Amino acid sequence: MSSKTPSKRTTAKKTTAAIPKAEKTEKSSQTVKNTSEKKESNESTELLCVLRVRGAHGMRRTILQTLHLLKLYRVNHVTVIQSNPSVKGMLQKAKDYIAFGPVSLDTLKKLLKKRALLTGNKPLSDAHIVNETTFKSVEDLAKGLYEGKISFKEIKDLKPIFRLHPPIGGYKGSIKKAVNAGGVLGNVGEKINDYVKKMI
Repeated sequence: MSSKTPSKRTTAKKTTAAIPKAEKTEKSSQTVKNTSEKKESNESTELLCVLRVRGAHGMRRTILQTLHLLKLYRVNHVTVIQSNPSVKGMLQKAKDYIAFGPVSLDTLKKLLKKRALLTGNKPLSDAHIVNETTFKSVEDLAKGLYEGKISFKEIKDLKPIFRLHPPIGGYKGSIKKAVNAGGVLGNVGEKINDYVKKMI
């Protein structure tokens, strides 16, 4: 009898110990799921500013097609697009000819005020915004775009590109090298706002 009792106690301990482990596993997997969902939602609303730095000389046709899909037909053209896996793939493919990074609200306001054009090359105005959207001004629209409340496609007659001047004083680095090699190409992060402000 004494030899059977310990085995029963041992089994009971193992059974009770297994329950909290299962609960911990479920909780941890749920936490990981929630974190990944939050990360995906943040990435999906991020606006990226993409600047074409180099011309088409010696460019492969597939890269040229990618640039056209991004609406970057010429040097010094800029587009602002929402980040997603497809866009990231295109940016990676064309990284030797463009600079890109997250656009700031201030840069977005300046682009819309000074460089945004409607069909017929008319400048974007507060009147057009009031008539075609629920926003009241260019600044109000910029904030709405930045916060993901509206997309560029939803603004009637707004052209998807901004045509800028060459940067005042030039680029601080080679236009044929990546940013991590002393150039200005590829994912330049917040520096994209400095580049664009010198070109507006």
